[in-house]
Amino acid sequence: MFIVDSQVHIWAADTPERPWVTDSPAKPHKERPFTADDLLASMKEAGVSRCVLVPPSWEGDRNDVALEAARRHPDVFAVTGRVSMEAPDRREQISGWMDQPGMLGLRLTLRTERERRLLYDPAEDWVWSLAEEKGVPLLVYPNGQLEALSKVLASHPGLRLVIDHLGLRRGKDEAAKVDIPLLVEMASRPNTAVKASCVPFYSSQPYPYRNMFDAVRSVIDAYGPERVFWGSDLTRMPCTYTQCVTMYTEEMPWLSGEALEQVMGRALCSWLDWPIGRSDAV
Repeated sequence: MFIVDSQVHIWAADTPERPWVTDSPAKPHKERPFTADDLLASMKEAGVSRCVLVPPSWEGDRNDVALEAARRHPDVFAVTGRVSMEAPDRREQISGWMDQPGMLGLRLTLRTERERRLLYDPAEDWVWSLAEEKGVPLLVYPNGQLEALSKVLASHPGLRLVIDHLGLRRGKDEAAKVDIPLLVEMASRPNTAVKASCVPFYSSQPYPYRNMFDAVRSVIDAYGPERVFWGSDLTRMPCTYTQCVTMYTEEMPWLSGEALEQVMGRALCSWLDWPIGRSDAV
């Protein structure tokens, strides 16, 4: 099966020459850096063909490590990168975002007050408008802001937006799933898709995390397999990479055939315009 992971972080060491940010709301998932070579080895073991690299927030708004990996392995890696909303040239950066080799979209996390202003401050609406105008896919971790994000989508019907991690909230089990009904309602907007990523992290149960299956199934039923994208967020998983895959490919009997193929990779490549070659299709 052609399997594409919609989210994996790789990063470099914190050094004086390349320091991490000190006020990041997220902390490194591992004690040592997780590199492109580490990921390639993990992919081989788990049978994953491609990964979308997501630069982690503790490195700041920089994409150099991920873009270099995509440059070295263009058939395996692509990037959904970050931009600083404080950068003087942020408008110019977003205008030319898709001109960067290996870049497939722009990621927003809505973790900080500065990031959440994008949802509430009319002066920040230019971000959504510009992404809509330039055809920049946005991949957004809503961080409990799904209702406000839905209003943004209503105002920007041409925006291509992917909601990360099933819109799950911080917490475990049922507490994490409180926004699933709203996420299902948002399926009526054809410009919206969902990453079924990081799901094991939100469960307190052991593999295969069956108490999360209802959320996965309801979202796939609502959006269709063409708009739901499997992903691992590997570096903070409580299970192996292979189990991240088999949770979907072996433990969900209602997800099979063409629908499974779409969720596990083909739909993501289509949404982000990442062409699938003949050798990939095998």
